[in-house]
Amino acid sequence: MSTQKNAEQQRLNEHYSDKKKWLEWGPYLSERQWGTVREDYSAGGDAWDYFPHEHARSRTYRWGEDGIAGISDRHCAVCFAVTLWNGNDPYLKERLYGLTGPQGNHGEDCKELYYYLDSTPTHSYMKNLYKYPQQAYPYQDLLETNQKRNRQELEYEILDTGVFDDNRYFDVFTEYAKADEEDILVKITVHNRGPEAANITVLPTLWLRNLWRFGQTERAHNITKHTEADGFGTVKLTHPKLGDYYLAFDKPDQWMFTENETNTDKLYGQPNKTPYVKDLFHDAVVGNDFSLTQAASQGSKFAPMFQQSIDSQGHIEIRLRFSKQHYTATPLTDEFDAIFALRQQEADDFYAPFCEKQQGEDAANIQRQAFAGMLWSKQYYNIDMESWIKGDPGLTPPPEARKKGRNKDWMTLNNEDIISMPDKWEYPWYAVWDLAFHTLPLAMIDPEFAKNQLIMVLHEWYMAPNGQIPAYEWHFSDVNPPVHAWAAYKVYEIDKQKTGKGDITFLKRVFNKLSLNFTWWVNQKDRSNNNVFEGGFLGLDNIGVFDRSKEIPGGGHLEQADGTAWMAMFSLNMLQIALEISTEDNAYEDMCTKYFEHFVYISESLNKMGHDWVGNWDESEGFFYDILALPKEQYIPIKVRSLVGLMTLNSVLVLEREKLDNVKSFYSKLKWFFNYRRKHNKYRVIEELKDDGDLLLSLVPKQRLKKLLGALLDENEFLSDYGIRSLSKKHSEPYNIHIEGQHFSVQYDPAESTTNLFGGNSNWRGPIWIPMNFLFVQSLMEYHKYYGDEFTIDCAINEERNINLKEVSDDINQRLVAMFRKDADGNRPIHALHKDTYSDEHFEDLILFYEYFHGDNGRGVGATHQTGWTGCVAYLLDGD
Repeated sequence: MSTQKNAEQQRLNEHYSDKKKWLEWGPYLSERQWGTVREDYSAGGDAWDYFPHEHARSRTYRWGEDGIAGISDRHCAVCFAVTLWNGNDPYLKERLYGLTGPQGNHGEDCKELYYYLDSTPTHSYMKNLYKYPQQAYPYQDLLETNQKRNRQELEYEILDTGVFDDNRYFDVFTEYAKADEEDILVKITVHNRGPEAANITVLPTLWLRNLWRFGQTERAHNITKHTEADGFGTVKLTHPKLGDYYLAFDKPDQWMFTENETNTDKLYGQPNKTPYVKDLFHDAVVGNDFSLTQAASQGSKFAPMFQQSIDSQGHIEIRLRFSKQHYTATPLTDEFDAIFALRQQEADDFYAPFCEKQQGEDAANIQRQAFAGMLWSKQYYNIDMESWIKGDPGLTPPPEARKKGRNKDWMTLNNEDIISMPDKWEYPWYAVWDLAFHTLPLAMIDPEFAKNQLIMVLHEWYMAPNGQIPAYEWHFSDVNPPVHAWAAYKVYEIDKQKTGKGDITFLKRVFNKLSLNFTWWVNQKDRSNNNVFEGGFLGLDNIGVFDRSKEIPGGGHLEQADGTAWMAMFSLNMLQIALEISTEDNAYEDMCTKYFEHFVYISESLNKMGHDWVGNWDESEGFFYDILALPKEQYIPIKVRSLVGLMTLNSVLVLEREKLDNVKSFYSKLKWFFNYRRKHNKYRVIEELKDDGDLLLSLVPKQRLKKLLGALLDENEFLSDYGIRSLSKKHSEPYNIHIEGQHFSVQYDPAESTTNLFGGNSNWRGPIWIPMNFLFVQSLMEYHKYYGDEFTIDCAINEERNINLKEVSDDINQRLVAMFRKDADGNRPIHALHKDTYSDEHFEDLILFYEYFHGDNGRGVGATHQTGWTGCVAYLLDGD
């Protein structure tokens, strides 16, 4: 491979060897800071109402910033984003709009059209597309129509309003190319897709995050007019820690300066200290009054303004360059073009090996946009619980109620990092079990970043002293599935395959912290000390008949099949990591024994029946169920056929003979333990123990595996044309249960949630979820590794019916990928609701990576841009 083709990898190597800071700047700017917990200083913890979208343009943020197609440094001290005005909106389009939880009929929802088209891991080249209507943006229509709709009705989306009819919109492409680590070229190209000429105002906006107001820094921050030459202009940005930068730009129609300060007069009826407030540009442009902006030549917020009429099917291009270097001659012509062309070619070269694996351009396009979404969703995140709860010095202290309110038990939490987020609008905050899945596609292109993300969430500034990992800012104490050991080993494998050498140091770092988390689980979530675990909703929101995170009916508790399955999987993942480390450090062999025994005890408890325990397995129905444990040793199976029972399939590991031969102490103890349990007629897990073969550790015994797979692959239950449903289609007829005089029910619900249980935003009662399907694809391959082609399943997947587990895994993989691919008619199932729009030439190659997918037809549901764990499709495409 040529040096040029290695250019992006060389940049990654330079960054991680501390030779250059290629990741100092990136797409770290959120697309929504308003309505987040961080900015909520209310007494009651109502984040949506305390800082609504209507305040965002006028009110200074404390913990971050937001914008459209934006970038920032890794501390979000200096920010850049695109601001637009179509001549009809009541204010500038400065950030994305969406409905808050209480406003939407299915919870919060972004009401915009934007797409992440490309990014390299160092962000040396990035491309974003935002589609902006030429008519007035329908803010009120979106709000009022959605509020009128009930949970049984579809959400009212921006494409439903008619503002994109007749192609009356602008395609706004924002591209970035790094000439060096702190020399960033920006190109904004606006296309008029409509039938007539249309006016557009573009304000590429540079600003400084206001931390001086909160006593976090001195006010030595400024942007000043510097150079006005033929064809271009320059401003100088001064920051007390980052130093000086220069922004060069094409000659504008206006130079606009103001301050990043709250408009207290507009929001609170209190006089402003200066007329130069955060929302001044809105008043100036919309009101066509530039008297204040023309009188200013400095501020903490700046934008060169470009106003043009674009002919039908025409376009304009605006160029800027942000750099440590001051240019006396224009830096926006020949060299600019050459750098952009080079970075685009290097991006193509970097992704070429991935494209070569794909079957056709469409698959390569899907995967590349999946990678782009993962990389664009890296965001700056900052919260310090001490400061957040107690307030900043010199300012009005927060209400006393917050000391006893949300996240009060997390005073050791202090986060300030670039974090892989589920997305930049609906979820502009980390969710740790989502993040574990994010690391797999990220590891394919930047394994160091993936490894560092897992190390980060296990750091003392995240993990509680008792070993609990924080969930997300809405409630750090929520219990999410323990998938980080699984992710760590998968990332290790991907990295080893890419580099040829396994990073044992990484495994040791995460293993030690994960051991603390495992102990927390054992001590906190096994109320009966019987190795059958609880855990609450475990990330599966409304999958149960009642809210599994709240008080259980009848004064009982749930012995959860999925909680137990997650812990069994956790045990196997820890065993797997310990085995790998033991190849270099035999001191870890004792930990192999520890986690092997944990797995055996958990497997025994889930599968057994005794005089004091009915067990989670129902032999007649061939399924694992949650058990409601009521006082006086009364046990009631909750016979809902869902992912709760299927998760047991993912607790599987083949112990390869080659590795066992290198850990003789562990293998000796394993054999002793096996023989001891056989002597006392106890459950042994291992069905065959041969000194010359591999060993299978599986939570599901072979005969039960056949039955459980029968349900998984039944098209009348879980198997959809597009993957595995989260709830059996048998529950189209509701499952009902009465407990202590209360009635509860569950019904197959293939798309948006029709219940407000657990907030009613996500739905686990029928839709297809990529991460859970991803686990099934991987686990079936592990079973096949041991059983081989002789173990077959009688199912309707193909004409042969009896197929092996690798073929089953491949088939599920292909069904998942099919949701994103064009079908025979050129339509993508994910875009089923707006297939006419997505058949247009300017839409047909654009992909949205939804939160989850319709259980019957594969259309996208939930958060439209949740690239996060849906980004695992990039990994699936490699195995397609």
